[in-house]
Order: sequence, then C-alpha cells, then structure tokens
Amino acid sequence: MSKKEKQNETPQQEPAVEEQDVKQEVAAEPEETAVDPLLSELESLKDQVAGQEDKYLRLAAEYDNYRKRTAKEKESLWTDVKADTAGAFLPVYDNLERALKQDTADEAFKKGVEMTMNQLKEVLTKLGITEIPAQGQPFDPKYHNAVMHVEDESLGQNVVAEVFQTGFQCGEKVIRFAMVKVAN
Repeated sequence: MSKKEKQNETPQQEPAVEEQDVKQEVAAEPEETAVDPLLSELESLKDQVAGQEDKYLRLAAEYDNYRKRTAKEKESLWTDVKADTAGAFLPVYDNLERALKQDTADEAFKKGVEMTMNQLKEVLTKLGITEIPAQGQPFDPKYHNAVMHVEDESLGQNVVAEVFQTGFQCGEKVIRFAMVKVAN
C-alpha cells in the first residue's frame, strides 16, 4: 500500500472507534435506566416486607399480651370463686366455734363438734383459705376491723387484745376482716 492509502485508512478507522465509544455510551445509558426501575421495585418490595414483618411482630405481641391477660383473669376469677364459696361457709365456722366454747356434759357431742370443726378447717386449708392472725398481733387495718378499744397497760400500743370474729384470706385477698378489740 502506498502512503496515501495508509493515511486514508487511519483516519477512517479512528472515526469508527469513536462511533463505537458513542454507541457504548448510548447503550450504557438505557441499561442504567433499566436498572433504576428494578432498584426502585426492589426497594419498594423491601419496604413492603418490612411493613409485613412489623405487622406480624405487633400481632404476635398482641396475642402474647392477650394470653397473659386471660391467664391472669382466669386465676383472679378462680380466687374470687373460692373466696365467695368460702365466705358462704364462714357462718357455719362461726357457729361451730361458738359450740366449742360452750360447756357440755356430753363428751361424745363435744368430740363430734370438734371433729366437724377440724374437717372444715382442713377443707378451707386445701382451698388456700387461711385464718388471719390477730390475737396479740399489732393492729393492721388491712386485715383487722376494730370494733372496741380498751386501755390495758399490759399490752403494747395498738395491739389486738381480743378477737370477736376470726378473719380469713385467700392469698392476698381478704375474705372477711377479723373483728377485734384493740388495746391502748
């Protein structure tokens, strides 16, 4: 080839390379725009998944709270029913207690009343019903109902001197306050 032909070839090849670069740049732009919708769709789906996960966690927490609340209500209801039932039997307890304080010549009768009283105490204990300690204890308005006051130097300040009616509680719930006489 002659010099002239070589010169002619070189300039023609260079524009071809430039055209390819331009075509690549043009081709690269549509790919970027094609990627943008995919990225935005991916971000949108990520947001939706995060929203659904948040809803799921909230629902799981609500269910857990519901389960705990109903278990607590069930336990409270059971305690209330036991307390109400025991409260219905407390007049029987009081009558048996009065019968035991009375003198009688019939030992068999006295033994029968004692056995009945012991059986009633066992049933109450099995139900979780306990007597509220009162005699000689400091007066506590949460558990005691003071109906009388007496001045007695042998007892301390605000000490229960006498119990007129035994008090009962089921756990922390007071079924009946102890009716007491308070000293000083």
